[in-house]
Amino acid sequence: MAKTSFRPLHDRVVVKRLEAEQKTAGGIIIPDTAKEKPQEGEIIAVGPGARDESGKLVPLDVKVGDKVLFGKWSGTEVKLDGQDLLIMKESDIMGIVG
Repeated sequence: MAKTSFRPLHDRVVVKRLEAEQKTAGGIIIPDTAKEKPQEGEIIAVGPGARDESGKLVPLDVKVGDKVLFGKWSGTEVKLDGQDLLIMKESDIMGIVG
């Protein structure tokens, strides 16, 4: 699990993309230029949560170490501690992978 010195605020999370498959099921090797960015990642940092209308803190459903699926255009790409990461809201996450 990657460590970062960045702490997201509110309902934001920091996600590290998982590596895409290097070849197809039929064994064809995919060159880097043809690969799509993976839509699966690992949570490496989470914010404390969002506040509801009454001001009560609502914690996030995801935690550090969870493997998640997110939308193709979700989040903002940043480089932190030499790593390419995504910062996104919890609502951009579609679900946790088994």
